[in-house]
Amino acid sequence: MRRPLRKTALASILFAGALLVLAVIAEAQQAKKVPRIGYLSNNDPATISVRVDPFRRGLRELGYVEGKNIFIEWRFAEGKPDRLSALAAELARLKVDIIVTSGRILTRAAKEATSTIPIVMTQDSDPVANGFVASLARPGGNITGLSTLAPELSGKRVELLKEIVPNLSRVAVFGTSTTPGDAQILREVELAARAFGVKTQYLDILSPKDIETAFRAAVKGRAEAILPIWAGVVSMPQRTKIAELAVRNRLPTIFTSSPFVDAGGLMSYGANTADLDRRAATYVDKILKGAKPADLPVEQPKKFEFIINLKAAKQISLTIPASVLARADRVIK
Repeated sequence: MRRPLRKTALASILFAGALLVLAVIAEAQQAKKVPRIGYLSNNDPATISVRVDPFRRGLRELGYVEGKNIFIEWRFAEGKPDRLSALAAELARLKVDIIVTSGRILTRAAKEATSTIPIVMTQDSDPVANGFVASLARPGGNITGLSTLAPELSGKRVELLKEIVPNLSRVAVFGTSTTPGDAQILREVELAARAFGVKTQYLDILSPKDIETAFRAAVKGRAEAILPIWAGVVSMPQRTKIAELAVRNRLPTIFTSSPFVDAGGLMSYGANTADLDRRAATYVDKILKGAKPADLPVEQPKKFEFIINLKAAKQISLTIPASVLARADRVIK
């Protein structure tokens, strides 16, 4: 005859069984909870690979595999800035864990869509001036990420223009007055220009249709070079057209980032944007592990790049000094 189980033994078995059930439930819930990231871009999938691929690589380096332990909701405005607000609002309604933005106007659209979902900037010219963070060290809200040091690098671009055009006396500056951060960049440009004895002509570009008008105004104003201080929803989708207009008007132009040179522009100097995109993945990782954007300092560039396109130089009959070529990180021949 089998002896009945003692009460204590029975209780132990029941307790162990309950723990097992809870563990299975917890494991099932954890398996279902795969983080979702919203990625907001103004470009189309075909032209944004230069930005997306480094970000994906950064995620892989941290152990994230898209479709397995992380999902990404891609939203592309395809060069239509008026779609950004709706796309950002859509990501907010989906209640993604984090929204990643690839430019300041995209960050602004995300900021207007949510004050609670963490936002990671892959780059921004001046996050404080643009009103995204209280300070670089203590962002203080739901936004953090990386800065391009645009104001600080603007003076160097004036210096490089002066080196390749020694007699430079007038430069046309292309900007967007509705972008708060451009005011500080323009001040830095004007300070550097005065130091080199160069006069500036500011031309406002608010939409793609203003680009050709700006070039005509630059030629009429006897500009000898062009210095665009923006790189965003207006300029990036139009980079090939801008490069072509600069060559057609025989105006040496220095851009803020490499995609403009790859599209046919003369040269660029600035933060290595691919490295910034890759490093943005570290913010995603930290936030998913519990960190708050308010406590994650905005980081500055660690890598910079100077790129020269000798094809463009030849098209405008410009000889790049050997001393300048020697400092280039990449030369397109």
